[in-house]
Amino acid sequence: MTSRSHILVVDDDSRLRELLRRYLEDHSFNVSVASDAKHARNLMEGLNFDILILDVMMPGENGFEFTTSIRENNSVPILMLTARGEVEDRISGLEHGVDDYLAKPFEPRELLLRISNILKRSEKLSFSRKDITLTFGECVFDGKTGTLRRNGEIIHLTEVEESLLRVLANSHGYPVSRQSLLKKSHAEGGERTIDVQVTRLRRKIEPAPRWPRYLKTVRGQGYSLQTD
Repeated sequence: MTSRSHILVVDDDSRLRELLRRYLEDHSFNVSVASDAKHARNLMEGLNFDILILDVMMPGENGFEFTTSIRENNSVPILMLTARGEVEDRISGLEHGVDDYLAKPFEPRELLLRISNILKRSEKLSFSRKDITLTFGECVFDGKTGTLRRNGEIIHLTEVEESLLRVLANSHGYPVSRQSLLKKSHAEGGERTIDVQVTRLRRKIEPAPRWPRYLKTVRGQGYSLQTD
């Protein structure tokens, strides 16, 4: 776990915000709190955070909408902490760009472990970058910086999307199984998680995501990234 990592807690429940602030500060984190998405956005304009802990049900802009908005230009890891624990809600969170999902009520030690795992994945990503540059259609992926550009414009990638694209890029032209993608990337869950993330990637790199030309499904084997 990174020493003195800075966490932003976004929740409209003032009691929970303060409980989380004290608990996380007692475990060597710097913590800022926000009562809603607008407050959080104002804080993020002046501060860099290592991870966001975000509630779904908030007044005004909800957690899903806020995630979609900040994912346009910010890859900060997001742990969604919410009373909504159904499978479809978890999948919806992943589709909107969150990195992990923890339902209320939760065990504080589990929260610490999930935060630790997210931060470790972020650190691992910073050391796993390779100088490979691949072109596929209108897109260019720079493995050194983890940057995806489409027609010269930067396309935002979440931490999980970047790690998946990196694994596929390192094996471009060859199929990679879902299990290998789970093992080598920062995705968590089962094979359904990989399918969801691949669908999100296709929306960003394919001219027609329903008929992929570059991020192809290889029947019985997994997925393959085809380059120019």
